[in-house]
Amino acid sequence: MSSTNKQTIDPGAVYSRQEASEALGISLSTLKRLIARGYLKISKPQGMRRVFITGDSLLAMLNNTAIDIDRSA
Repeated sequence: MSSTNKQTIDPGAVYSRQEASEALGISLSTLKRLIARGYLKISKPQGMRRVFITGDSLLAMLNNTAIDIDRSA
């Protein structure tokens, strides 16, 4: 049995794109697609390349895209 070190997403924290992708366990390109499609709310100060993503935004995306699995099927 292997152990994975998943980090907890802190709602009050601010993440870079790299940190957010690691917290979600997805690639950076997948995270960029989620941003481009409007699933994640980001902040990008004018004149900066850096993108900021709040923990609240990450958790909201997970909650808003959750699906119910019909286990009786």
